[in-house]
Amino acid sequence: MKWLRKLFNMLWHSVVGKLWVTIMVLVAVVLVILGVFLLQYIDVSFDENASDIKMLFIITAIIGFLLSTFFAFFLSAKLQQPLLQLKDAAVSISKGNYSTRVHIMSSDEIGQLAVTFNEMTEKLEKLIHDLNHQSNHLSNVLRSIGDAVITFDANGEVILTNPQGHMLLQQWQSIEDEWIVEEGLNYPKVPAPLRENYIKVLHHGKDCTDKLHVQSYVWSVVFTPLMSGEKMRGVVAVIRDVTEEHKVDKIRRDFVANISHEIRTPLQMLQGYSEALLDDIVASPEERQELVQVIHDESVRMGRLVNDFLDVARMEAGHMNMKHQLVDVSQLLVRVARKFSVYAKERDIELVFSPSSEQLVLQHADEDRLEQVVTNLIDNAFRHTDAGKRVFIESSAVTLNQQAFVQLKIRDEGHGIPAEDIPYIFERFYKADKARKRGSSSGTGLGLAIVKNIIDQHQGNIAVDSMVGQGTSFTLLLPVTIHETI
Repeated sequence: MKWLRKLFNMLWHSVVGKLWVTIMVLVAVVLVILGVFLLQYIDVSFDENASDIKMLFIITAIIGFLLSTFFAFFLSAKLQQPLLQLKDAAVSISKGNYSTRVHIMSSDEIGQLAVTFNEMTEKLEKLIHDLNHQSNHLSNVLRSIGDAVITFDANGEVILTNPQGHMLLQQWQSIEDEWIVEEGLNYPKVPAPLRENYIKVLHHGKDCTDKLHVQSYVWSVVFTPLMSGEKMRGVVAVIRDVTEEHKVDKIRRDFVANISHEIRTPLQMLQGYSEALLDDIVASPEERQELVQVIHDESVRMGRLVNDFLDVARMEAGHMNMKHQLVDVSQLLVRVARKFSVYAKERDIELVFSPSSEQLVLQHADEDRLEQVVTNLIDNAFRHTDAGKRVFIESSAVTLNQQAFVQLKIRDEGHGIPAEDIPYIFERFYKADKARKRGSSSGTGLGLAIVKNIIDQHQGNIAVDSMVGQGTSFTLLLPVTIHETI
């Protein structure tokens, strides 16, 4: 019985089976009707030949049944073949083969269905091709954008991003404690720095622009709502790293403020003393000579200040020309030490020069720039060392990680630098304690910034060690050989 039930289900769930069962039911109904109305008359009217007539009737019914079955299968085959082709074509298309076509040569309804199916498939293939082209174009545009682009849906899920956005998401996913906003827990997939603006755009449906300070970086973020009619579908965030622009803007403001501050004092002194000379207020030649000396000193200081400004500007613009050549560091130190020997006697400071026992040579270095570095450091040491103390110049050859270096050390017994100021002493215009700010020989606050830049250009390193009241030591490491591109 089970196999009969399976056979019936199989036939009933196919076009052939349904057609065959329908015809058979119709034939059976016709035969039953004929039998009900005719068999009773056969026994009455044809007593002698009743059994033959009944047999003939049964044979006729069997032949009719077989002929009906034959024609049912013939017709169903004509219907089933194109339908199976349409079914196979639909399955092929569902698997992504959009070039599939149905070849049915008939003009009936099935033929028209096949033509419509082919037209639909052709349009679908063109549509999929256009969508893939647009998707690839969009993907290439997103990858080529230097900014991070992140698209969130209305539930805070990331639905589209470019490589820069993906990297930023990974960096920001762990940031939570510093960014607590209302309703933030409803959107855990939105990074905490973006969450507040995301919620604002999601609720109000308007563009939003903001600057975020995250982990010592500054980011400019533009949020745009994604609308589908009147329904909010999500938010697009375009994030740009503006840290350098922010720093440049701050440097520009600080530069203007500092240069105004540094130039104001000597200009006022020049103006005041020159007016005193013009008004003939000075009585004695000694006082006149003193005023002229002050004017000269301040003009020299302004000239030094302007030169330092120009050096810093050229260095930061990348326009500092380096003349690389073979440099004998030993001779350079001897020359600088000789230059400061007279100055040391005038200040009653002992200059202790300890030359290296071996010749110190740099293969690729700018001799003038290195002399500027050593001069600035020694001048700093003298300006911040009291009379009776010492300034040391030391040099040696060292090897670190199988690379040869020339080590220079400028050490003094001066005022020293507070520990909290040491990380900032190489910044422009930075002056540590009050002892290093004031005085007739105070600097511009640019010398160490210039020194640091020149050492960096030589792929070297500079370190400082200092204790208040005990002195300061600057240690320079210069590689004997550096890359030619530097």
